[in-house]
Amino acid sequence: MRSWFRHRRPSSDPEAYPAGPLQDLVAAPSVPLQTPVSEVEFLAVDVETTGLDPRHDHVLSIGWVPVKDRQIMLSGAHEVVVGLPPGADVGESATVHGLTDDAVAVAPTLSDVLPDLFAALHGRVLLAHHAPIELDFLSRATQEVYGTELPLTAVDTLSLQHQIVYGHYRQIRPGSLRLDHARQHFGLPRYPAHGALIDAIAAGELLLAQIAELEHRLGHEPALAALAPTRRR
Repeated sequence: MRSWFRHRRPSSDPEAYPAGPLQDLVAAPSVPLQTPVSEVEFLAVDVETTGLDPRHDHVLSIGWVPVKDRQIMLSGAHEVVVGLPPGADVGESATVHGLTDDAVAVAPTLSDVLPDLFAALHGRVLLAHHAPIELDFLSRATQEVYGTELPLTAVDTLSLQHQIVYGHYRQIRPGSLRLDHARQHFGLPRYPAHGALIDAIAAGELLLAQIAELEHRLGHEPALAALAPTRRR
């Protein structure tokens, strides 16, 4: 896997990045926090990995789907298995997501996959359940390929669920913030877990339910700020 330049902190200058989807993503203006959520385009993203530490573990698959106009845009859904670097193996994580060494051996590399993801993220806010996992692994992957961290705005449906549930009940039951349990809170259907695309769709549907709940509580359509987005630069 080649590196475009040595590791450096992200820059606000798009010219500091290689031409193409990554540069276009950096050059895109941030969505203003006061934007009504119906006018915000999201990209629900999920990564399946060999473990939870991006310093030592590796991305095995990435799934994403756009969320626009309060709809899951299945026409833009995409999932890709990612090949491992030389010497790495899937290990015991195969029992979680079902991806074996044989499956990843013939898969494209991160350098092949990331441009498609960056293109899909252009002009959109990343959405994930427990978003720090996606952000940490995607930032690490961008470092490995391009030598720089990935600047992104993200909404975390786990953090938002904590805000919604604690604000109403003033307590959080153990496990209630997990994706499946958070969906059950809103009466959403159960899906098989640990598939990148299925989990991305599940997070997108959860966000739509959370937005409807916030709208009910506020008495008006919430703005992006109400979703407590974070910005990594």
